[in-house]
Amino acid sequence: MGTTANKESSGSSRSGRQKPNGSSRSGRQKSNGGSRAGRRDGAARKTAWESLVPGPANYTALSPIVFLPRAAEIHPQGVAVIHGESRLTYAQLHERACRLASALARRGVRRGDVVSAMLPNVPAMLEAHYGVPMVGAVLNTINTRLDAQTVAYILEHGEAKVLITDRMYAAVVGPALARLKRKPLVIDVDDPLYSGPGSRLGKLDYETFIDSGDPQFRWTLPPSESDPIALNYTSGTTGRPKGVVYHHRGTFLEAAGNIMAWAMPARPVYLWTLPMFHCNGWCFPWSVTAMAGTHVCLRAVEPKRIFDLIVEHGVTHMCGAPTVLGMLVSAPETERRRFPHVVHIQTGGSPPPAKVIQAMEELGFQVLHIYGMTELQGPSTYCAAQDWKDKYAEMARQGVRYPVVEGHIVADARSCKPVPKDGRTVGEILVRGNTVMLGYLKDPKATAEAFAGGWMHTGDLAVWHPSSYIEIKDRKKDIIISGGENISSVEVEIALYKHPATQLAAVVARPDEKWGEVPCAFVQLKEGAAASESDYIEWCRQNLARFKVPKKVVFGPLPTTATGKIQKFVLRERAKAL
Repeated sequence: MGTTANKESSGSSRSGRQKPNGSSRSGRQKSNGGSRAGRRDGAARKTAWESLVPGPANYTALSPIVFLPRAAEIHPQGVAVIHGESRLTYAQLHERACRLASALARRGVRRGDVVSAMLPNVPAMLEAHYGVPMVGAVLNTINTRLDAQTVAYILEHGEAKVLITDRMYAAVVGPALARLKRKPLVIDVDDPLYSGPGSRLGKLDYETFIDSGDPQFRWTLPPSESDPIALNYTSGTTGRPKGVVYHHRGTFLEAAGNIMAWAMPARPVYLWTLPMFHCNGWCFPWSVTAMAGTHVCLRAVEPKRIFDLIVEHGVTHMCGAPTVLGMLVSAPETERRRFPHVVHIQTGGSPPPAKVIQAMEELGFQVLHIYGMTELQGPSTYCAAQDWKDKYAEMARQGVRYPVVEGHIVADARSCKPVPKDGRTVGEILVRGNTVMLGYLKDPKATAEAFAGGWMHTGDLAVWHPSSYIEIKDRKKDIIISGGENISSVEVEIALYKHPATQLAAVVARPDEKWGEVPCAFVQLKEGAAASESDYIEWCRQNLARFKVPKKVVFGPLPTTATGKIQKFVLRERAKAL
């Protein structure tokens, strides 16, 4: 750049008498941009900057897979994975990921091919988050609670070339495979910690398969950091599930954002209470590895097992839906264990009741409330701690945007114009930036609708407080319209959770001849607790406007997803049948 810069400083004057303000040798030409010298000077400056272009020395595509080789290089003997009595060092985890990539390549898997995984939180699932993208393929983690028909649709729609599956799910995966005209290569994971029913469905065992791979496999970064890295499917509660495509750049930044928002230190011990199939575990398979942390695997969420692992391994971080928090605070004393350190836990998926947050802190947990969705590659906002007067009520809000999120507003859905930060005006949460999905696979119409106005439309309705913190009021589809009045199901649920007998609560619309719709509450009582429908209705009358009070309260276990979210679409059908 030096030569160009020298030419620029001399301007067009041969004698070198060019004045700093761009005047000519005669000094009569002002720097108004109209002179030839000024135009040449501007062109020189433009050329100077344009000559600096990214190259091999100063640019590589961003991708979260780089975190593993770095951790293996710096902490080769550090414990990367704990699974029962088994331990994997970072050197071993890196080698196994390379072997997986190599074995997939030898089976014909190429860049852009889809490799599906129907696995619990076992080492093979973590290895897939590195080995699959190392070969340029796209990882499709499947919800393990889905039925055979939906699993078949996902495998067919995503055109899976390989399926890695735990034999625990054979009863679902087997019939799903039978529905396919073109079957993927099936690789069975036979986890020593699982002794239940389920036969092998393929001809290849996972351990044998990766043993065939080269531990020195020379993988490369994607040609573009916008290349797809993962394919996640939505719940499909209103129709066929949509295929949400993640990219290397977005997952890298989301993984980094997790570390920044949580102030995650070096060498954390992370307990996998959150399914890795859900938004790729909110990108924590990459975040934890970036900090050379220890992944503690967990096949199933059981309170006693969680408390035992926290004490045994010194767990420092974990994630889970509010229902998981509810399970921990409601666990019998015989299952709880005290631990000498603070355990940080992120929760999201639905607003956590303030009393649950307080109860978790009394047990020794530090709760961080986050908000995100599949289309945002994980958390997008977090409730950053402040010096609050009403601490637990404030912590139940969805908070402020992640450090890596460029735009996050509450706005009018049509105009995309922000609503006032008054804590009262309701708008839709809109997001933009690098952590937003690439789009929906094979669905340009839905992608265009989601990105209308240059923003990702979340479908979540919220208010914006003067502090810039957002607070979700409801999903668009969950608003109850009764006699022309809008009722927030979340507001009614908050009232229900305040009742001392409530373990879980959900409110949906129930058809009504007079009002069109009325609130219908579903309540799961705490173990040993007793309460009647009239008790709850009277309780709500004391805490809500009369038109918001549920007209019906149904008691019993609530249906939840594998991530702990209450399945309201199931409850809507039940309400219709009442």
